[in-house]
Amino acid sequence: MADQTKRIVNVSVANVWTSYDSARPIDEAVTTNPVDLGSWLNGLTYDTRLELCSSNLLQTQVLFGEEVIVTGTNGHWAKVIVPGQPALKNKDGYPGWIPITQLTEYGDWNITDSEVAVITSKQAVLRPVNSDYELLLSYQTILPVQENSRDTLKVKSPLGSALLKHEDTAIYESYQHIPKGTGTDLVRAGEKFVGLPYLWGGLSSYGYDCSGFSYSMCKAIGAIIPRDASDQAETGKEISLSAIEPGDLLFFAYQEGKGHIHHVGIYYGNGQLLHSPKTGKEIEIIPIAGTIYEKELCAARRYWQEREE
Repeated sequence: MADQTKRIVNVSVANVWTSYDSARPIDEAVTTNPVDLGSWLNGLTYDTRLELCSSNLLQTQVLFGEEVIVTGTNGHWAKVIVPGQPALKNKDGYPGWIPITQLTEYGDWNITDSEVAVITSKQAVLRPVNSDYELLLSYQTILPVQENSRDTLKVKSPLGSALLKHEDTAIYESYQHIPKGTGTDLVRAGEKFVGLPYLWGGLSSYGYDCSGFSYSMCKAIGAIIPRDASDQAETGKEISLSAIEPGDLLFFAYQEGKGHIHHVGIYYGNGQLLHSPKTGKEIEIIPIAGTIYEKELCAARRYWQEREE
């Protein structure tokens, strides 16, 4: 692969590792092609899940059909940036490493000027045409539409033409035509994942970290925001903490709100927080009052579409 080469992810979810040597032997199920995220997650203990964070092993995830830019290689690994995940650490996108086998030629891939199907179910089965093979795709996977009839939804995929069920998708004229939703829309998107276990670096419906959850729910309402919590707090519309509304992102910092931002959640309304807390916990809706979050709350930002009166 040459430097600055566009590639497309050809597995359901690709982990973006911190380095080419970050993956452990227990991570083999997600460094191959195809990946088996279910087996990988089931095989992780609390300690090996926590190590993804404490040893800085995992950065983020990229979904099937998403673009990455390869900037170098080391053995079977590609050094990449992810343009669809803005980050202050790299102006071109989120950096990390992906196994080369999980990437394919970019070719004439296009979601900008073509009709697209967006996965709106938590997960959806994709079946390549004339094949018994099935791939379980994540929420918010986006693929170009080839044929959309009452009986058939055929999409272009990195594996060739494939079929999806209509009930698992929303269809838009193009990626740019995905409408920007309201704060209520953002909350409704997020609450369907209550009970999903936290995953450090997670950006798929197999597991989200705190900022991956807010990023993905904003993406679901047509707003692309930075990948990390501290970056998310630097953009968007600044909202007074006395004027927050459902769908606003709430940020939490060490030293009772005066230190470094370490967490983000979605304001659910009625004094409640919808968030993905930490390793060992699940996405939940909790009252803010009387918790550490009440003391650490430091900022709010709005990314949803406000309606004119």
